[in-house]
Amino acid sequence: MTKDLWSWTAAELATAIAVGDISSVEATEAALARMEAVNPALNAVVDALPEEALKDARAADAARARGEELGLLHGVPITTKMNADYKGRATANGVVAFADLIAPEDGSAVRSLRHHGAVIIGRTNTPAFSMSFFTDNDLFGPTMNPYDPEITPAGSSGGAGAAVAAGIGALAHGSDIGGSIRLPAYVNGVFGLRPTTGVLPCYNPSSQSERLLASQVASVQGPLARSVKDIRLGLQALSLWDPRDPLQVVMPPVDLGFVARPCKVAVIREPEGCSADPEVIDAIARAAAMLSDAGYEVEEVETPSLLAASELWQVVVGHELLSGPIHGIRKLGDARVNRLMDLLCDTLEPLDRDAFLAAFASRSTVLRQWQMLFATHPVVLTAPSWRRPYPARHEMQPETSGQTYLTELAPAFMPPVLGLPGFSVPMGVVDGLPTGVQLLSTRFAENMLLAAGEVLERRQPALRPIDPRPARQS
Repeated sequence: MTKDLWSWTAAELATAIAVGDISSVEATEAALARMEAVNPALNAVVDALPEEALKDARAADAARARGEELGLLHGVPITTKMNADYKGRATANGVVAFADLIAPEDGSAVRSLRHHGAVIIGRTNTPAFSMSFFTDNDLFGPTMNPYDPEITPAGSSGGAGAAVAAGIGALAHGSDIGGSIRLPAYVNGVFGLRPTTGVLPCYNPSSQSERLLASQVASVQGPLARSVKDIRLGLQALSLWDPRDPLQVVMPPVDLGFVARPCKVAVIREPEGCSADPEVIDAIARAAAMLSDAGYEVEEVETPSLLAASELWQVVVGHELLSGPIHGIRKLGDARVNRLMDLLCDTLEPLDRDAFLAAFASRSTVLRQWQMLFATHPVVLTAPSWRRPYPARHEMQPETSGQTYLTELAPAFMPPVLGLPGFSVPMGVVDGLPTGVQLLSTRFAENMLLAAGEVLERRQPALRPIDPRPARQS
């Protein structure tokens, strides 16, 4: 019964550990064995923590034996992203120069997960500075997609997505400023939630400076998992109040009165400025039919422009990078992250202070447009990307342009610049590669997105961890 504990969901493990059917040590040993078996083919976990994990698992079992109150993830083996401070370990974030940047204390994510009893078995790979849609760097090398090593695991939470898809940990922590949770979830065939900005704390003691304006608006932490129930658990387990983050909104996600019953759903299935792969459109159509069958009123209506929001993301985040951070990236980053900086920033028109402030103020106009849509259609169904998963090193191809990403990934860019939640939901595998959709809603409506996601989940086979596929023979 317990031989495949590494394949269990976080909810299953937490329940079984709480009632004593299994121990945390058993669950952790199984997860570590799975990591040892499959991680060499994936390079998803780049900082394995077997000794620390077993020590924490033994402590979790002892706490249960003493009858102590158990956390939401008590004794459950999980992974955290390499850009989250873990006391005594380097927050390398894919940068060679940060290989010895030792965290003095746990950051918000690790602190919260530990508070809820999680056992961290390893830390997952990122691109340099966690600033890419691809996960590869000069320090740790590339992470592979378990479905096909020639396809990107996406980024920047690519290691997290590949790990949880392959059964390395029941739950993965990620972060998202431009699609970095939802895109890895999409291309690795798992669930990924980007919460409303501020719902989860976001602080790293190792940081050399405060987050700038765009990052405060757009950057969030969030969970990736193989079930919606685990996403709920991850959301709660990451939400511990952290007084070090003055921007955290100390309140649970609200349902706005719509969770208990189906609502109107607006469908966006036609991209602007690019074409969409047929598998992407088909996934949206299948998801629309499933929601309709469950009683949701699904319809195509006029919506605000995803592309306009994507272009606003480029202006706001791009000019923030140009204001200073890009100099450090240029100096310490590798060829891949600097190539992406070329694509996203070099085409920007210079803005003086007043012009940037005016551009940032226009964010309220765009957000108001979307809020008016959510007032009548509380859920929007669309794609995470208008393309199927990109090939590995797609960003390095000479024909790739910044406009490629602004148009094809427009659905991924809209939520961060507006501070909105987005939920990536898998929709099965077509021709060997995952497909998926994205659900969007208004601020603090995570429960509404998760309720709709559960409808889609129930109408498909349960997700199981995937064994990494070998490289193709040339």
